[in-house]
This record gives sequence, C-alpha cells and structure tokens, in this order.
Amino acid sequence: QVRLEESGGGLVQPGGSLRLSCKVSGILATSYPMGWYRHAPGKQRELVASFTRDGDIVYEDSVKGRLAISRENTENTMYLRMDYQKPIATALYYCNGASRPFQTTWGMGTKVTVYS
Repeated sequence: QVRLEESGGGLVQPGGSLRLSCKVSGILATSYPMGWYRHAPGKQRELVASFTRDGDIVYEDSVKGRLAISRENTENTMYLRMDYQKPIATALYYCNGASRPFQTTWGMGTKVTVYS
C-alpha cells in the first residue's frame, strides 16, 4: 500500500526556516518523478518543486530561490526547505507524483503559516 506522510509544518517567521518531510511507503520514491504541491486558500493546488525521472530539479517560477527540494534515498524521504521570504503564502503542502500517471492518494498535508 502506497502511503505519503507529510510533516514538519509550522510557523515560518523572519530569520527562521522550516524543513518539510515527506515519508514515502510502499514504493521506491526515486523510481518516480515526485514533488511538492502547495495549496493556498482560494487557489488551486499547484506543483512548486519536483524531481524528474533523471533526478533533475524543477521549480515553479514564483518559488525559485525561495524553496529547496531534496531527498534522502536510504530513508525514502523527500524534503522541502523554506526560509522566511514573501511572497510565499500560508498554505498546506503535499507531496505526490509530479504528474497524474504517477500520483497516488493524497496524504493529509502539512500546514505552513507565514508570518505577516
């Protein structure tokens, strides 16, 4: 059974940072293109950072230089580091396949609240 467990959310404020974690079970995460999605209030869930099949990293334009995606293959876990910097919005963050053919059931997400 494939399971995606997001964690690490909280409040990010000036001078601070967070590192979100996505623990993947049931599949080998590195065998699929996977990434992080942001779901802000009133907006569509969108892919903001991802790995391609070859391990290249792709960022959505608005988050370039603001987010950093990484992974630890031995733990089958993917991460997303974020430093406080607007206009990153308060939102729920999810991990999943980076395109529909590779997506599975969504996890619970983890909430990031940006100080304002």
